[in-house]
Amino acid sequence: MSYTVKSTNLSEVLILEPQVFGDDRGFFFESFSQYAFKQATGLDVIFVQDNHSESRRGVIRGLHYQIKHPQGKLVRVTLGTVFDVAVDLRRSSPNFGKWVGTELSAENKRQLWVPPGFAHGFLVASESAEFLYKTTDYWYPEHERTLLWSDPAIGIHWPLNDDHILSAKDATGKVLAEAEVFE
Repeated sequence: MSYTVKSTNLSEVLILEPQVFGDDRGFFFESFSQYAFKQATGLDVIFVQDNHSESRRGVIRGLHYQIKHPQGKLVRVTLGTVFDVAVDLRRSSPNFGKWVGTELSAENKRQLWVPPGFAHGFLVASESAEFLYKTTDYWYPEHERTLLWSDPAIGIHWPLNDDHILSAKDATGKVLAEAEVFE
């Protein structure tokens, strides 16, 4: 297995494109290999949990992070299309408060590496989407925080002008100026 790695405006956030083998029967690709991931990214991380969600068009999930036990995430879409976003929450970073977004879809099979110290979220752009992600630490609800998806200080340019659908937790996230962040 091999990945093509593409950089983003935030150098630590990476787009990975797996090698896909397709013919008239369909396609095959190895969706994850620890060895290939390390070879492609230079990162020696261990994933401890896989998560899978399904959401309908207009749903925004996020922007989530854990202030203790921060999680790195390797995310991908197996059905539909999402606009996926990472925001740098490391105060010591020259990119503090900056964001990057990319389209992930079942069709493009891209994966996004979101390192620890970043908030993460996505918007479903198709009728529905199934979203899978691997994490480098477990979920600790007492340490989970939510950054407000619409904070003008961050200025994320979400696609779709539809009414967005949010959980109560996501609708009441903190703006960057009030959020707990990483040093």
